[in-house]
Amino acid sequence: MPDLGPLVLTLQLAAITTLVLLLLGTPLAWWLAFTRTRMKPAIEAVTALPLVLPPTVLGFYLLLALGPATPFGKFWLDLTGTSLTFSFAGLVVASVIYSLPFTVQPLQAAFEAMGRGPLEAAAMLRAGPLDRFATVAVPFAARGFLTATVLTFAHTIGEFGVVLMVGGNIPGQTRVISIAVYEHVETMNYGEAHVLSVLLLCASFLMLLVVYALNRGRRLHAT
Repeated sequence: MPDLGPLVLTLQLAAITTLVLLLLGTPLAWWLAFTRTRMKPAIEAVTALPLVLPPTVLGFYLLLALGPATPFGKFWLDLTGTSLTFSFAGLVVASVIYSLPFTVQPLQAAFEAMGRGPLEAAAMLRAGPLDRFATVAVPFAARGFLTATVLTFAHTIGEFGVVLMVGGNIPGQTRVISIAVYEHVETMNYGEAHVLSVLLLCASFLMLLVVYALNRGRRLHAT
């Protein structure tokens, strides 16, 4: 029977990361969709940087940034008594940064496709800002929210370089499924590596299948 601890830890990490990014990424995507500032391209480039930056490079700088000698790392250490590096909390911070574009870009595209017209029409009917967002923007951007949620969750599940650099390989704390597979391969325990890899492969395929099936259903309904 394979050790499913890394799988459970990975699912917890992916769920927390996705929730945090939906809360933080939605206002950022909204602002990027409608802002007219000249700084927009630079901010979009920073947001998309994890897509092109090697994970080990990003993980290295996050390891330095989250260390107890840095202001943020020291603040966390004083607050909780534990270090952000080589901890589950550190994995969450690293995963949020690493998966940021997978949340922001689908939402930004959905908000831009919606445009200002529906919001202006709702404003003419005296709908408040929160009301316009909840009753107009969210339904219009439902496909973007779905895509952002699934891609962020799936991307977090498949992380390796970043979580290895920031979290290491501590059983029960930072040993996620990708690191467990790597360790099994290193020790030539191919049976365990195969089982965990199949679980990861099936989960990733099912999540993408749900996205494409629901998006296809929405397109057929729209036509």
